[in-house]
Amino acid sequence: MPDIKISDMMSMQMDLWEQHRDIWSPMEAEFGRNFILWMMEEIGECIAIIKKKGDAAIMNDAVVRDNFVEEMSDVLMYYFDTLLRYGVTPEEISNTYIAKHHKNMGRDYKREYQSKYIK
Repeated sequence: MPDIKISDMMSMQMDLWEQHRDIWSPMEAEFGRNFILWMMEEIGECIAIIKKKGDAAIMNDAVVRDNFVEEMSDVLMYYFDTLLRYGVTPEEISNTYIAKHHKNMGRDYKREYQSKYIK
């Protein structure tokens, strides 16, 4: 079973864009916000499956699971379309993700939440 890399996913999105470049918006930053909005719409479709079908169906019903995973894939596609329009490279997002992970591993979320929201 494949485990594709960020660079592969971004390349696939560029291939798709190249195929439709005459009708799709340019790979320019000014269009990036639209792709975030479309990504949010796809997240809404994921939420609808969770609300309408439930967690158990996603875990146990192959058809529901396939639909959920497909919608999550749409989220990723729009995410990578956004990165591409802002010129973010696979290395840049990878390095930042790793750095953020290390930062999060050292955080005390309970203390942060209490100091921020509980008086």
